[in-house]
Amino acid sequence: MQFSNGFFIQFIRLAGPFWHSENKSTIRSLALALFMLTLLQIGIAVVITVWSADLFNALEQRSMTGLFMQIGLIVLIFAANIAVTTAHFKVKRRLQLDWRSWLTHRLIGLWMADGRHYLVTHIQGAHDNPDGRIAEDIRIATEAAIDLCHSLIYSLLLLISFTKILWALSGIVILNLGFVEIPIYGYLVWLAMIYAACASSLGWWLGRPFTQATDVRQTVEANFRFGLVTARENSLAIALVHGEANEQTRFVALFKDIVHAWQRQTQTWAHLFMLTSGYSVLSMAFPILVSAPRYIMGNITLGALMQSAQAFQQMAGALSWPVDNMAKVAEWRASVERVLGLVNGLGQLEQEIARHDPHRIHLKKTEKDVLRFCDLSITRLDGMMCVPTMDYEIRPGERVLVTGNAFTCSKLFKAIVGLWPWGEGVIELPSDPVFFMPPRPYLPTGTLRAAICYPSTKEKYTESALAEALELVGLGELQEQFDHVDNWDGALSREQQQRLGVVRLLLQQPKWILLQESLDSLDSLREMKMLKLIAQKLPDAAILTITNEPLAEGFHQRRIVL
Repeated sequence: MQFSNGFFIQFIRLAGPFWHSENKSTIRSLALALFMLTLLQIGIAVVITVWSADLFNALEQRSMTGLFMQIGLIVLIFAANIAVTTAHFKVKRRLQLDWRSWLTHRLIGLWMADGRHYLVTHIQGAHDNPDGRIAEDIRIATEAAIDLCHSLIYSLLLLISFTKILWALSGIVILNLGFVEIPIYGYLVWLAMIYAACASSLGWWLGRPFTQATDVRQTVEANFRFGLVTARENSLAIALVHGEANEQTRFVALFKDIVHAWQRQTQTWAHLFMLTSGYSVLSMAFPILVSAPRYIMGNITLGALMQSAQAFQQMAGALSWPVDNMAKVAEWRASVERVLGLVNGLGQLEQEIARHDPHRIHLKKTEKDVLRFCDLSITRLDGMMCVPTMDYEIRPGERVLVTGNAFTCSKLFKAIVGLWPWGEGVIELPSDPVFFMPPRPYLPTGTLRAAICYPSTKEKYTESALAEALELVGLGELQEQFDHVDNWDGALSREQQQRLGVVRLLLQQPKWILLQESLDSLDSLREMKMLKLIAQKLPDAAILTITNEPLAEGFHQRRIVL
């Protein structure tokens, strides 16, 4: 377990503001309650060792009165321990959930803001599979942090409490070297420290490769999940081209990575298990064996012997916190680093956007009712020019056909909506928002009504408005499924999805429309019919269209060739 100062600083910056958030009074109260309950747990552990000494003394003295007294006391200790442990569990779980919720909401807010989730994919860095980082790694990062922090504080308090007890029980042992006698005070304390130090050193040495192995395994697991999700989302496209064999081959290759990572982690974990399993067995016998000579010589009672053994175990266990938590710390750090990878990628993107760079496209919102390109040029990510300098002005009601290389045309549309900053020049945007209709509209899982109205709420449009729009685009039969819940991305054909995109367009009635091959699943006549419908229902809207339909040139008034 090697930690750099930079790692802890980054983690504190990431998760630390939670303790100063708007619910800080509740959060701090829960943390204080957790600490107080931990103190009670320590107190119960100390009481149990005292009770154990009294029990064995009563057994040694064959005292029935003492035995019944200890039975009564253990009932009280039993009840107190249940109450404290249950309360501690609930408070800790509440604190873990609150921290995870806060960090999840914060990261989702950063990721889903203004197209950042798309732009960050073009930034170099370790931020792939953001869904796994947000859903799983945040959970581990917060839950394990509280678990580890609590166990560390518990171990420190345990160490303080039982060092004092073990020191008193150890007495003085005279080490006779023949020519000199050396008194050793608290010899059990020193033995416990040496015992735990040896075990921790060995555990640290054996566990060094575990952090990297855990990180690799989490990464390949996330890649496998992402591959399965991608196949599910594109199941129709795969079925149409009979690509199942290719997908199976790809899944097998991804799973082989999991197998290799699993075997690597197993090997490193086996080394740790060899240590911990042997350590746990030795911990039960060693303290009794080292204390037994004093009992045999009559220097201590049986109760003191058992109390010494329990105190030794508690102290050695507290000192062994690093080796006991080696695997959990490795898993926690790997998850934290994956979350930090996404956060750093988003932060780098934010700096790129905020930095005034002449080699970036700048969007300028104006009060004018015009879309203007001023000295605009567009480049690829590698800096290669794909659109030379252009000056162009589009006014309301104009219909403009954008032709040329389809990928270059799509970059122009993305630049207009702020999703492609690579290039130079200025895009002056009109006061009204721009409606971008991609080749495949996003239809979230849920009711059909909600999918059509997205991103607005379903309450915004009346039933009659929805029905009328469906009839206009030739999807009147879908009215019966308004409140049916389904995965519409898979349930509807591509043509139906594109027609629903037109329904969404007619409902929102934008004044500036970008159509990027939005009707390419329709034949020539139907595509022209849809374009004319849009122009008829939205006569004052400016329409920029990317299409391969030859008849579309007659529909548009001007043409931009890229």
